[in-house]
Amino acid sequence: MKKNNIIHLVCLSGLLVLTSCSNSFLDLTDETTITSETFYKTSTHFEQAIVASYTATRNIALDGIFMDEMRSDNTFYTRYSGDRGPYNSTEKIALFFDDETVSWAPDRYNNVYACIARLNTILGRLDASELTEEEKQTVRAESLFLRAYYYFDLVTHWGGVPLMLEEVLTETDAFKAKSTVEEVYSQILADVSEAISIGLPVASTFPQSGRATMGAAKMLRAYVYMSQPNRDYRAAEQDLLDITKMNYALLDDYASVFDPANKNSKESIFEVQYIEDGSTDQYNTIPWRVIPKCSNNDFLMGIAGSNYAGTSGGWCVPTEEMINSYEEGDKRLDASIAVAEGITDASEQFTCEAVKTVSDYQPVTGKSYYYFIRKYYHPPYQYSLRAHDNFPIYRYAGALLLLAENLVEQNRNAEALPYVNQVRARAGLPALTQLTAEDVANEMRHELAFENHRWTDLIRTGKAIETMTEFGKTMKSLYPWILPAEFDVKKERLVYAFPLREIQVNYLLEQNPGY
Repeated sequence: MKKNNIIHLVCLSGLLVLTSCSNSFLDLTDETTITSETFYKTSTHFEQAIVASYTATRNIALDGIFMDEMRSDNTFYTRYSGDRGPYNSTEKIALFFDDETVSWAPDRYNNVYACIARLNTILGRLDASELTEEEKQTVRAESLFLRAYYYFDLVTHWGGVPLMLEEVLTETDAFKAKSTVEEVYSQILADVSEAISIGLPVASTFPQSGRATMGAAKMLRAYVYMSQPNRDYRAAEQDLLDITKMNYALLDDYASVFDPANKNSKESIFEVQYIEDGSTDQYNTIPWRVIPKCSNNDFLMGIAGSNYAGTSGGWCVPTEEMINSYEEGDKRLDASIAVAEGITDASEQFTCEAVKTVSDYQPVTGKSYYYFIRKYYHPPYQYSLRAHDNFPIYRYAGALLLLAENLVEQNRNAEALPYVNQVRARAGLPALTQLTAEDVANEMRHELAFENHRWTDLIRTGKAIETMTEFGKTMKSLYPWILPAEFDVKKERLVYAFPLREIQVNYLLEQNPGY
């Protein structure tokens, strides 16, 4: 079955119109209508269905800006006193004051489950299809990988979740209680391991298609082995070593990794696919959300279109501490963060006059300045609030650092050192002669900055409560408007509350403790 580049495929979501049949000759169905009985037959049908099952990766990327990156000590937000209403929910996430009513979480949760439902249907309809056995196995492997990836996202953000593994055909099928964390991890491992056993393509030509590969599956499984309650570092080590023997490599220049001209490069193991198009919903809004709210977006983005409306602009702002934490000479700093300089009027409306590098920035008297994420900023854009920058999920640099973390956990620090130094060399930093777990965590923080890894990295390494409690103290010292009850980082806050609507609809779903 031919695999076209996912970037150029139109998603199936919302396309299918499911109708029922009747024995009555008066109940006629247009033969051209797509129905549950006529679809899921040909290789074309399954190709469309598989492509539609990637759509939630975009929800994960966008929602992760607020639920992962802003949950960490990497970033905060710009507080605009005049518009507390639309911003309050998002701010609560950053302040550890969120509940079942906050935004972003429902979008992520619902869209991930929607794609899981599509994948369950695909897997359930394969055997009765017209596909050859080889085609069936190809579809099965890709579907199992995606289902494993989505359940890993769910379990890392909500803990135990309902395990939906079959097509929902009745009302009863739609309601399930939470499975345990252990059960969810067991299912993830079963799915991704079967996908690996069946066989996924090994990336060999670049740019890649953007579809699932053996490297992506091995990376996912390594994360699962190292995140589950009973860690299996040996098994994860083997998967990560396998990745180092594939065709991946670091690009010479760190900034070029995120350039849209280098999508799906030899450093990419898996990334979210976007296109800049005025007629589809496959565009990326993240660059517009992380720049400052600005009266002259045409200056910053190359096209007019205000990001003052709604909840856009001023989010995921790098903190001073994050900026100062980079080693001197680290090329990743200016590649990752920039400064927007200009004038802010009495109504807090900012007019940008210049974009400057952060490493040598000196504030100018009478000028306002705002830090923002640079690595996803590649103007000029063609459409307002629509970018085409892909978003990284797994990169080869991340695989090297995860392998280093793995080896340090096994007290094999000397073996881990070369993998860390590969990444540091690209950043323009001197090689380390010895290595600690803190060194590895520091490299991960800066190499993968603003890629939605920091929060889950802190959880996996057991540093989330300690790190974010101290971060909260710093933020409270800087911003007196933060309430005493905020930044109360407890064990219960390591997962999110199930969205209110889910609790209301699914009578078997119990809310997570602490919410």
